[in-house]
Amino acid sequence: MTQLELDAVIEDHPEKVRAMSQAVMIQCAGSREKENPNCSRICCQAAVKNALRMKALNPEMDIFILYRDIRTYGFYEDYYREARNSGVQFIRFSLDNKPEVWVENDRISVFAEDGILGRRIQFEPDCLALSTGMKADDETTEDLAMMFHLPRTGDHFFLEDHVKLRPVDMSVRGIFIAGTARSPKTIPESITEAHAAACRAQVLLAKKEINLGAAVAKVDGTKCAACLICVRACPFSIPFINEDGYSQIDPAKCRGCGVCAAECPAKAIQLLAYEDDQIMAKVDGLFGGLN
Repeated sequence: MTQLELDAVIEDHPEKVRAMSQAVMIQCAGSREKENPNCSRICCQAAVKNALRMKALNPEMDIFILYRDIRTYGFYEDYYREARNSGVQFIRFSLDNKPEVWVENDRISVFAEDGILGRRIQFEPDCLALSTGMKADDETTEDLAMMFHLPRTGDHFFLEDHVKLRPVDMSVRGIFIAGTARSPKTIPESITEAHAAACRAQVLLAKKEINLGAAVAKVDGTKCAACLICVRACPFSIPFINEDGYSQIDPAKCRGCGVCAAECPAKAIQLLAYEDDQIMAKVDGLFGGLN
């Protein structure tokens, strides 16, 4: 079973825990490997929490946690110490020597290498719990990313605009992220980011007017040939061909990157505050005195 399923057993069927004599938990099941390189951040805390709850119900029970690295950061370290003091055994394994699980005659056998003892140990637990990794739903995030033109990371989470300066803002203005939409997180971390995202949204909603800035692209419909080059070139998919048959750019969505203005063969698009005549005037002023 998974740690989530074990949590339900402890909550709903405590008599089953009291009847157990031994339990084994295996960490990093499906995470921190090539297919899912992330640490899910919540697995170690979940294992320690369930181990303490099982010890409270059945103090004589033997509990073994097989781990690669225990990551009970911050105040979660106190629960790790409490688990050690209550008799929970932590045994470390390496990626090259992962635990093996065998099932024979309805009995579970777990084999693990103890690096301290330097020998192979066999367990026959009444309960085997796997701390499974957290992964993003590729289909769900892909649909949202295509719908709102949002960037994603290589492991299918949403990508923030800047990891330090704008950690809850996305590259599309007015869209914010929090919690496990960005990466695996604990509940307190998710709540903190949710507060930050709500505050960022409140900043926009509290204003009567929103200043979009001067650097937005504008199309001269008399010059546009509707060649679709700007539509294909824009990294944010902003330009579109309107009912009048020429390209149109919504200034509320434009990021002011200037790609469409640079690519337009008819020079029908100008980036406001960076028009061609302004740029040429600066060039003439810089090199006008040179022969």
